[in-house]
Amino acid sequence: MPDMKTYHGQCHCGAVRYTATTDLSSLGDCNCSRCRRLGWVMQSVPASDFRLESGEANLSVYHFSTETIDHLFCKTCGIESFSRGSDGKGNELVMINVNCLEPPVPVDRNGIKHWDGANW
Repeated sequence: MPDMKTYHGQCHCGAVRYTATTDLSSLGDCNCSRCRRLGWVMQSVPASDFRLESGEANLSVYHFSTETIDHLFCKTCGIESFSRGSDGKGNELVMINVNCLEPPVPVDRNGIKHWDGANW
């Protein structure tokens, strides 16, 4: 089992910064209209393992489809470095965009689990 580690993430301009503790063992992507366009590589993190360090006031929310996920993006640079929602059991989750971690982490695209969000 991979080790848990605390990662640092941010938007492009650095106004929004966070830490997330995870093992990066469940990387995924999604083919919904939004994720496909953004090129997200996702990692689900329990909300208790996520901490927004700065930039709360600089976040703007976007909802679409079922309007159950808070897609949060930086008002300055437009980057969505994480989103908030819950799983089917009501557990609060944060989905981090692994492409926004600093320093960048290597991603084996062959190991990514694919979510068919286009047909969900």
